[in-house]
Amino acid sequence: MQIVTRNLLAVPLVVVAMLGCSGMSNTQQKMLSGGAIGAAAGAGIVAIAGGNPIWGAIGGAAVGTAGGYLMSK
Repeated sequence: MQIVTRNLLAVPLVVVAMLGCSGMSNTQQKMLSGGAIGAAAGAGIVAIAGGNPIWGAIGGAAVGTAGGYLMSK
């Protein structure tokens, strides 16, 4: 039951986050999308490897944000 509750909370948060991105600059949008993609990839890779997905998400978000910044420059 907790999984369903988490999913129901995640949907409005994602919608609000997407609406908040409309006034961002190109650099900010690339950094945000890079961080989100990096967090998801990092969490997935570390979870498959048997580690704590939180640390993978943190590391992936940092690398993805930096990559998004470098891509925009």
